[in-house]
Amino acid sequence: MSWDRRGIRAVLVVVLAVAVLLVSRAVVHRLSRAGAKSTAQTSLDRSALAGSASCRKCHQKFYELWSTSHHGLAMQPFTIELAKSRLSVPATAIVIGPTTYQFEIGDEAGWVRERSSDGERRYRIAHVMGGKNVFYFLTPLERGRLQVLPVAYDLREPAWFDTAASAVRHFSGLNDRPINWRDPLYTFNTSCQGCHVSQLSVNYDLATDSYRTTWAEPGINCETCHGPCVEHVRFCRETPAGRKPASLAIIRFGSFTPEQRNAACSSCHAKASALTQAFKPGDPFFDHFEVVALESLDFYPDGRDLGENYTLTSWLMNPCVKSGKLDCLHCHTSSGRYRFAGQSENGACLPCHEQRVNHAEAHTRHKPESPGNRCVACHMPTTEFARMRRSDHSMRPPAPSASLAFKSPNACNLCHTDRDAAWADREVRQWRPRDYQAAIVALGGLIESARRNDWSRLAEILGCLADPQRDEVFAVSFIRLLSGCGDPRKVPALMQALKDRSTLVEPLLNKALRIEPANAAANLNLGLLKAEQGHLRRAEECLRAALKAEPTLAQAAYNLAVILSRDRLAEAIDWCRQACRSQPGEPRYAYSLAFFLHKSGGFVEAERVLRELLMRNPDYFSAYGLLGDIYEGWNEFAKAAELYRQALNRPALPLSDRRVFEAKIGDLAKRETNSANR
Repeated sequence: MSWDRRGIRAVLVVVLAVAVLLVSRAVVHRLSRAGAKSTAQTSLDRSALAGSASCRKCHQKFYELWSTSHHGLAMQPFTIELAKSRLSVPATAIVIGPTTYQFEIGDEAGWVRERSSDGERRYRIAHVMGGKNVFYFLTPLERGRLQVLPVAYDLREPAWFDTAASAVRHFSGLNDRPINWRDPLYTFNTSCQGCHVSQLSVNYDLATDSYRTTWAEPGINCETCHGPCVEHVRFCRETPAGRKPASLAIIRFGSFTPEQRNAACSSCHAKASALTQAFKPGDPFFDHFEVVALESLDFYPDGRDLGENYTLTSWLMNPCVKSGKLDCLHCHTSSGRYRFAGQSENGACLPCHEQRVNHAEAHTRHKPESPGNRCVACHMPTTEFARMRRSDHSMRPPAPSASLAFKSPNACNLCHTDRDAAWADREVRQWRPRDYQAAIVALGGLIESARRNDWSRLAEILGCLADPQRDEVFAVSFIRLLSGCGDPRKVPALMQALKDRSTLVEPLLNKALRIEPANAAANLNLGLLKAEQGHLRRAEECLRAALKAEPTLAQAAYNLAVILSRDRLAEAIDWCRQACRSQPGEPRYAYSLAFFLHKSGGFVEAERVLRELLMRNPDYFSAYGLLGDIYEGWNEFAKAAELYRQALNRPALPLSDRRVFEAKIGDLAKRETNSANR
């Protein structure tokens, strides 16, 4: 069994964020505020909240801009008026397998009707989420769950579409299918809630497996960014006209550094998970969040967006951001609007790039007023995933050679759709004698190799880690991916990065726990670290604490099961079952459950778990071996042989496994012959 390292791989923070001491000052932000007071959402003092309406009297203009913005309307109650004004296309039936779903409205309510061979059922629409590109609809289900419905609405096209099917990433060689709309990944309470409502309290009850989730206001309200405002309102009301209040008692962005402003936005605009619930604007972002990097297949190997990535990872690759001079509010207002809409968009690049802006035609090789003469056309090209459009915030130049290598998008061919990447590459090389693309392709190639567990280029990867000019995002990605490398040459490089693991990592985790003693993520990471160090009793304590704080934390349940499987197998099985319930799409958890069941003699249930696993993940080859062992133990030799043949028919089967299964089939044939001759 192996430890689930996803919890330990925190970009820029906790375990691997400490390893990222090698990355650069911008990446490593230690948990230095050990005495900071927690403002966890689950214990929020609602009496300190004034509500957005309290801002209107003094800040009418900003209130109107906010209340009509995508921030203010990130989630809103479903109304018939909203449906009639925004859903212009008549509802069409969405067919998902044997079931049909259709949006319908009456005089006072809206719902989605489900029709199948089992009959009909209606799901009432309570809330609408999104609004920039897509509307998603939420319905209340059993035990307090709010679930994203399988029917969604594309506001740009406009059209109705299948929610889950739109999110298939089409990874090459992987079995990526739409998941059922009732899957926990589409449960609002645990997946998308934090960035669509304000002052959230999840209120999960383990005993009943239920939620009593509440929030102060739908959408992202004023107090999300400015903090609780009751005292601010009181001071302002009590101050005589014409005088300044003795204290504003509010978080003000004007005094923030660019890094602090970026951090405030990144709490939502990042593909990340929360390490604490104590973040407030002004705090160091990486004290509180772990961010996904290029170890994830949601990115192309060169770092371009593939899946849903929310900006921050590519933003960290941006040379303007690395300079410390650029923050989100340079181009966007606090309500999220683009500051340069309706005027020369190239003005966004002033004053730093004045020479190129003033002579844009010479730099872009496109005529004035043409789309290709816009800075963002080449440096922030727009792509789409799940019907949502997003701009590449890395601001790197077009790299068609990376498109040739990795099939990633490039700005040239996003406009010149009648040409291919080879043409674009030739054009770029004629315009720019310096081969700026080489570094992008080289780094992407190393990421691609590491993802495949091909360590033939390990020396180059370690060289990148040792390079003082390395890109921080690529460096973090290499560190995470190296967890799958068994070559001892990696150890000196990682030790150089970590310096002294026990003195650098453990204090971070302990400081995190002093900020929030019951924090699930910090307890999880400390538990994983202690397990790797062999301190299993302490690891067990930390993992149990993580699960007490967050009972649906699958990584903690899984790793606790691994520890307990040594001498408390029955309890290990229970925790592994919980991991599978919390994250049913993770094949390792299902395989481990079957492994423990097999070890305990529960062969029938182990067989069922493995068959279901292979239906969902036919390329999870370890499952073939364990299931075959069960059949062989039952003397069902023909069934075992057929199973191994199914494995041999999978194109992705590694050569080593292929030889094993071929040998097993040959051995089974001999056993059947011997049995028949007896």
